[in-house]
Amino acid sequence: MAEKVLKRVLLKLSGELLGGAGGQGLDLAAIAAVAERVREATDLGVQVGLVVGAGNLFRGLGASQRGMDRCAADAMGMLATVMNAMALRAAFESQGVAADIQSAIAMTGLVEPFDDRRAGALLDAGRLVLFAGGTGHPFFTTDTTAALRACQIGADAILKGTKVDGIYSADPVTHPQAERYARISHREALAQRLGVMDSAAFSLCMDNRIPIIVFRFGVPGELARLLTGDLSSATLVDADA
Repeated sequence: MAEKVLKRVLLKLSGELLGGAGGQGLDLAAIAAVAERVREATDLGVQVGLVVGAGNLFRGLGASQRGMDRCAADAMGMLATVMNAMALRAAFESQGVAADIQSAIAMTGLVEPFDDRRAGALLDAGRLVLFAGGTGHPFFTTDTTAALRACQIGADAILKGTKVDGIYSADPVTHPQAERYARISHREALAQRLGVMDSAAFSLCMDNRIPIIVFRFGVPGELARLLTGDLSSATLVDADA
C-alpha cells in the first residue's frame, strides 16, 4: 500500500450519514458503516480528529427560521452533536478503534471538555478524537467548528465528506452540466459563494493556510486513496490554486 501523505487530519461529516437512507434519527447500521469507512484512515496510522453535524437530529438554523430563539435553537443543535459523537464513539470502539470525545459544552461524567493540548496528546497516542458541542457559541456552524479545531490541533488538512466527488459550479443533481473543480483556491471558493462550506470556515482556512479536500464519503477505499495522495476523485481547496 502507498505511504500516507497526511499525518493528521480533521474529518468533517454530515449528521445525515448517521440516519441511514432517510437521513434522520440514528441508524445503527449506518453508524457502523461510517465507522468502518473512517477506520481506513486509522488503519493507515493517520491521526484523525472528527467533527459531525447534527442534521439527522436537530437543525438550529431551521428551527430559528420557524420562530425559535436563535441562541436556544443553536444550543439544542450543539447538544445534538454530542449525541451523534457518543453514537460514533461506541461504533468505533466496537470495531477496535480507540476514541475519545471532547465537547465545547461541559458535560461532566459524559464527555471531556475541549482542550487543544490534551487533544494533541490523544492524537499522538493513536486515539481518534471526536470534537462535539460545536464551538460552544450560537451563530457558528459545524463547518466553522471543523475549521477552528483543525487550526487548534495543527491538522494538515480538512477532509469534508459529501455525497458527491468534489466541488461543482452548481448542484450536480439538478444541473447535470455543472463543472467539477479539481482544484480551487480559498479565495475563489469564497468569491463564488460555493456552498460546500460556509464563508467563516473558508476564511479561517484561508487565513491559516489549511487545505480542504472535498470528496464522496462512503465509497470503500476512497478515504485511503486521498490519504495516500490520490485526489483524482476529489476537489482540493488551497491557497495556491
